[in-house]
Amino acid sequence: MRKLIYSMGVSLDGFIAGPQGEIDWGVPDDELHRFHNEQTRELAIHLCGRRLYESMRYWETADQDRSLPELHREFAHIWQALPKIVFSGTLESVEGNATLCRDGAVAEAARLKQESGKDVAAGGAGLASTLSRAGLIDEHRLFISPVVLGGGTPFFPTAADRIELELLESRTFSSRVIYARYQRL
Repeated sequence: MRKLIYSMGVSLDGFIAGPQGEIDWGVPDDELHRFHNEQTRELAIHLCGRRLYESMRYWETADQDRSLPELHREFAHIWQALPKIVFSGTLESVEGNATLCRDGAVAEAARLKQESGKDVAAGGAGLASTLSRAGLIDEHRLFISPVVLGGGTPFFPTAADRIELELLESRTFSSRVIYARYQRL
């Protein structure tokens, strides 16, 4: 069985985006970018909410920009090759290696988890919240930046029940970002 992984950059006070949706505080340096490349390469598919999909569309053509560092162009190639399912009730179409799905995120994630092969990632606060409430997220991977935003979009959804986690791995990058990988108990 595959694992479903929720992985995002997060502020020290627990937000994946600031009060106005800003994410400029979480730009990875080369060391962290290499780590993201490695982790993304290990995925079978990525489930995206609309906002995350729209943010990540940048990578659909980033490899064509020769002024970008090779590390960034490498990520673009990895991202382009990775199949994506975008859950949105408002988008009319999606680009690249993506499929649009209007509803059924819980059923689709549960189905994908039953298959064998590489793991599945989910991103975007709304989608992750839906999948978390359904008890489908197996791992939480946080990239904790040394910044306090004071508000914004929380990494963890408001939960009706407590979510018990076990730390599997941690690492501190030279950029002062802390990686913490937890599994759900």
